[in-house]
Amino acid sequence: MTFRAPSALWLLVLPVLVVAAYVLAQLARRHAVVRFTNLDLLASVAPKRPGWRRHVAAGALLLALVSMVLSLAHPARAERVPRDRATVILALDVSASMAADDVQPSRLAAAQAAAERFAKDLPPKIRLGLIAFAGSAQVRVPPTTDRDAVVRSIETLDLLPRTAIGEAIYTALDVIASDPVQGSGRTPAHIVLMSDGTTTSGRPNDAAARAAAEAKVPVTTIAYGTDQGTVVVQGETVQVPVDRAALKAIADETGGRFFEAASAGQLRQVYSDIGHAVGFTTTWHDISARFTAAALVLTVLAAAASLVWMGRLP
Repeated sequence: MTFRAPSALWLLVLPVLVVAAYVLAQLARRHAVVRFTNLDLLASVAPKRPGWRRHVAAGALLLALVSMVLSLAHPARAERVPRDRATVILALDVSASMAADDVQPSRLAAAQAAAERFAKDLPPKIRLGLIAFAGSAQVRVPPTTDRDAVVRSIETLDLLPRTAIGEAIYTALDVIASDPVQGSGRTPAHIVLMSDGTTTSGRPNDAAARAAAEAKVPVTTIAYGTDQGTVVVQGETVQVPVDRAALKAIADETGGRFFEAASAGQLRQVYSDIGHAVGFTTTWHDISARFTAAALVLTVLAAAASLVWMGRLP
């Protein structure tokens, strides 16, 4: 919850002053009773007091005052709603290092399963495109709301040599720029790039990141795999660690987010988080009326309690 007019919260000093005045009044009353030394006579002539119940009306009025002040501050509740429109380009690394089995059954197989779930869970109005990249980048599916087309393409991904992260970003930017839906420039676009390695071909990452930043297209990156990953190349075992620093730099430069995933479960969670970030937007609903209603109810309760137990209104 947040407050749209937080400056009104300074009025909460009023309930504090009321509490202070009430406490002082009770202390003064107790002092006056003590000064009446003949307590037996006092008990016989003074009407029976309701004890703790006399504080109920005052407490209810105090809470009503607090509720009214909070209402003046215009409290609002956050609510996630699906975006009416947006374009997401999913860029998946299919370089040979994705054959590593440090993630079971392999990096590629786990990545395919998580990407398919991501595609299915996005809100239906989000247009999703797919790019596969290794030594170059290939548009597998242009932006579409046809999730089945994206899933079918993910299922048929094959491994290829080398890694060209920069080319993947440039290709995604070209797809976004040429998309007729993006022509107005008012539809938000986002690139989600998953890789497990270091750029070994094509244009450099930093140049691609600058291009994305200039186009105001955030690139969210996922560093996938562990430092213990290995693949066999021409009979030799080669280590294929993840270049986290390079992927984080891309996200930082473009205003995207950086994630690490070292298991299939973590990757699924990452994609879920990304889906919530790019597929939904946060709207704020004013709930001042609830606090106003609470103040009214508390005022009525205070009046009722005072009439029943004190025989008068507070």
